[in-house]
Amino acid sequence: MAVSVDLIDALKRCLRAQELTYRELAARIRMSEAAVKRMFSRRAMSLQRLEQICEVLDVGLAELSAEASRGRKAMAQLSEAQEQALVDDPRLLMALFLTLNRWREDDVMGHFGFTTAQWTGLLVKLDRLGIIELMPGNRGRALTARNFRWRADGPMERYFRHTLLTDYFADPFDGEQDALLLLSGSLSIDGVKQLRQRLEEVAREFDALLARDATLPAEDRVGVSLVLAQKPWLLQLFNPYRRSREA
Repeated sequence: MAVSVDLIDALKRCLRAQELTYRELAARIRMSEAAVKRMFSRRAMSLQRLEQICEVLDVGLAELSAEASRGRKAMAQLSEAQEQALVDDPRLLMALFLTLNRWREDDVMGHFGFTTAQWTGLLVKLDRLGIIELMPGNRGRALTARNFRWRADGPMERYFRHTLLTDYFADPFDGEQDALLLLSGSLSIDGVKQLRQRLEEVAREFDALLARDATLPAEDRVGVSLVLAQKPWLLQLFNPYRRSREA
């Protein structure tokens, strides 16, 4: 049985979203890279092959069908109201985090104290907010891009600065999986621009690693958070020693 062109196009979008290359896909389904490229370029594959690729991507056929019928670009940013709803309900924020990281319902039940009804209710709220699409079997499909960014000085960024930042730095960074670099110095404007580009590259690499590991079981993954920041800044404790501009 042949697969529709729309389904194959949706499959290509899923590959891009998870940043999975044809070469990596070929290795997982035991085909040559050339054969995989040819299959996608001709938009021709069997239903059996489609199911095999969906299994690699951890995407259900119903989810893929919904993506095919929609075909819209994923959101790169949430609205002010959407962010505020997440800030107002930490459980909702957790549900989004778990959905973005492709946690299955049985994993959620095994690691967190939600009942099935409570978990379903959170997914329904995220669906009504337009952040995810609730799929059969309580699977949530994120409508955001994998590497979406919070709004500059939006509800989530303000919440992080005023509330979460203290929590993040409360404990020492002395574990095997921890890293904290406190760097300060003077750079040219061009140097500052180059540094910002490198930080953006690190963010993209982080997104790629998230996509790569998204299909692993929950027990094989560890929640990781990065804080990447730069700004022209001088410690306030230096202020008493600076000459005034007027002087």
